[in-house]
Amino acid sequence: MSDKPVPILDRITDTVIGMAMYAPIGLTKLLPYRWRIPFMGWLTARVIAPIAGYDRRVRDNLAHVLPDLPEAEVRRLMRAVPNNAGRNMAELYSTAEFIARTRTSKVYGPGIETIKAAQAEGRPIIFVTGHFGSFNAARIAMIEQGFEMGVFYRPMSNKWFNKRYTAAMGALSQPMFEQGRRGMMQMVKHLRSGGVLAILTDLNAHDGVPLDFFGKPALSPLATAELALKFNAPLVPTWGIRSENGLDFEILVEEPVKPSDPVTMTQEVNDRLEHQVRERMDQWFWIHRRWKDGTGPLADRGARQLANRQED
Repeated sequence: MSDKPVPILDRITDTVIGMAMYAPIGLTKLLPYRWRIPFMGWLTARVIAPIAGYDRRVRDNLAHVLPDLPEAEVRRLMRAVPNNAGRNMAELYSTAEFIARTRTSKVYGPGIETIKAAQAEGRPIIFVTGHFGSFNAARIAMIEQGFEMGVFYRPMSNKWFNKRYTAAMGALSQPMFEQGRRGMMQMVKHLRSGGVLAILTDLNAHDGVPLDFFGKPALSPLATAELALKFNAPLVPTWGIRSENGLDFEILVEEPVKPSDPVTMTQEVNDRLEHQVRERMDQWFWIHRRWKDGTGPLADRGARQLANRQED
């Protein structure tokens, strides 16, 4: 059965909004890469963020979890966080230059030997990360290391923009699994065959459970840890850390999370991410409403899930 046709006015509105979202990216593509990335960062921090309210959201999130942060640091992050976000967007749409720049990034950390051993044994591997530094830089560098990874992603709500977003993401690596029933089935098949997967796990997860992140409850998805346990896959926190020059990266591959139970493992992932963010506050996407449903009806439902797990 085909989907219900979208009214023409809705299609026009979607296209206009999508084109407006893409316009700054298209503008910056006229510049050489070494200027394009910092310019998009500046444009996002100084123009887009104030208009869209992103800087206020950064302030609100910081006030929620770090109320004693000095005002000067809050103001710095209100600019630095959108700057990093803008750089990420420009990099995503600069496929050839971005790959050339990041494919030979330094890859280091205690988890490297573990993932190489798992690869040699034909076991699946799950790289877990977040909207920190550049997930895509880590993705490209790990592909260069021989880990052809699939990606589980959440589509954008604007259909016009999402078409271009998924094309840009797909140009970096395949396969891609869209959030939803079909994507989950494809992802499970990929892992069952010994595939490598990358998942970002720091969004407000409506089907998650309330776990600690920066001392406050945040809905956190258990599915990633459940998949790691089900398929005996190392769950490896991996971070693409932006260098001081704003253009290059180093990729940290941490020791895999110790297999135990999904709740304990997911909390460990939250703790690992929090440690990285505290070290480099400006590299995490404080614009997300990470704690939006940490309390309320969805959190209550998640808490009941936790209680049922403990009873089992």
